[in-house]
Amino acid sequence: MSDLLERLRAGLPPETLITDPDVTASYAHDMASFCEAGTPAVVVLPRTVEQVQHVMRTATALRVPVVPQGARTGLSGAANASDGCIVLSLVKMDRILEISPVDRIAVVEPGVVNAVLSRAVDEHGLYYPPDPSSWETCTIGGNIGTASGGLCCVKYGVTAEYVLGLDVVLADGRLLTTGRRTAKGVAGYDLTRLFVGSEGSLGVVVKAVLALRPQPPQQLVLAAEFPSAAAACDAVCRIMERGHTPSLLELMDRTTVRAVNAMASMGLPETTEALLLCAFDTPDPSADLAAVGALCTAAGATEVVPADNPAESELLLQARRMSLTALETVKPATMIDDVCVPRSQLGAMLAGTAAIAEEYDLTIGVCAHAGDGNTHPVVCFDHHDPDESRRARESFDAIMALGLELGGTITGEHGVGVLKKEWLARELGETGLELQRSIKAAFDPLGLLNPGKLF
Repeated sequence: MSDLLERLRAGLPPETLITDPDVTASYAHDMASFCEAGTPAVVVLPRTVEQVQHVMRTATALRVPVVPQGARTGLSGAANASDGCIVLSLVKMDRILEISPVDRIAVVEPGVVNAVLSRAVDEHGLYYPPDPSSWETCTIGGNIGTASGGLCCVKYGVTAEYVLGLDVVLADGRLLTTGRRTAKGVAGYDLTRLFVGSEGSLGVVVKAVLALRPQPPQQLVLAAEFPSAAAACDAVCRIMERGHTPSLLELMDRTTVRAVNAMASMGLPETTEALLLCAFDTPDPSADLAAVGALCTAAGATEVVPADNPAESELLLQARRMSLTALETVKPATMIDDVCVPRSQLGAMLAGTAAIAEEYDLTIGVCAHAGDGNTHPVVCFDHHDPDESRRARESFDAIMALGLELGGTITGEHGVGVLKKEWLARELGETGLELQRSIKAAFDPLGLLNPGKLF
């Protein structure tokens, strides 16, 4: 320990090092439940690439594990510390280095907060689409690490589709530049995509070149009430089948609606079994909403209410964004699942989740990025009750199994981390897992970067 601190101090300013155990303990884990976390030896908050390189060279020399972190808003334990590790928090590397309206790119450090970047590019008439629910606090580096999604994925896609290039510090301290700044480029293997979603297990991202889009018109939102989740999912299928491209298509079940109302008095209709929110940012969103409203009515919606203006639309979206937070108030603890299924199986996924909630005698609320089949079943439980905690964990596994049975994937945007290691192996299969481990070994032969995650 003394040798580690001595070597780190030789190349780092004093203010970048945290050794107080009471403070380092606060960096030990992200927001996931049921994920083990160790005790870090030290927390380092670098401000420069050279400082990150010094940390990695020191770690390699002493064979000390390193856990890269962003804002720790993750939900899979991917940022959890291991015993005796260096926690490498990138939140102080928070500069927007460049915004180019001509090239339609932004160059940023990993600690830039998603919402800060979005507002900065908006001033140039540009748009950075990925918008996780935690966008006011989560960082771009963390978004890249878990390949985050958000409300707009149905039209604009996830983080991976906006990362053009990266600067990455490798396990041995070398600096690797991947990708490009150009609109097109196919030189060599796509190492950039390999790092996106790798959860800090292959290298430490210290700079990113991000693609931007022109700022779209302000969107308008429609809210549709349904007497059942099945009817709402039928509406989703009709909307997508008819070729509509909404800027978001979100679903909240009855449990979620009631939780949001209880927390924030939003005035959402508590009589509904499922609330569908659909938005368009087209030149004539009213016409698009009218067409979708008719499809919702045909699917059995009891009421369809289009927003009159952007302010009313934003109020509806705030209700959706606070869904996960609201469900956390139902019980002392939650397990937030992230299972993505084909859109055609969305109804079966929600029905199966409801059956699991009944079987395990638990409250499970579901909010979903319905337009891309990405569901977030939230298991609410009392972590002080051993039996209820056991049932919560078993129900989580049952939901995972259901997603795979329906042709889905164990995670659409939250990542694997610690929480889903067992399930990743089941999804990938023996050959897939072997190849992924080989890739890890090629980049990190000593296994120092974020050990114990993914595999």
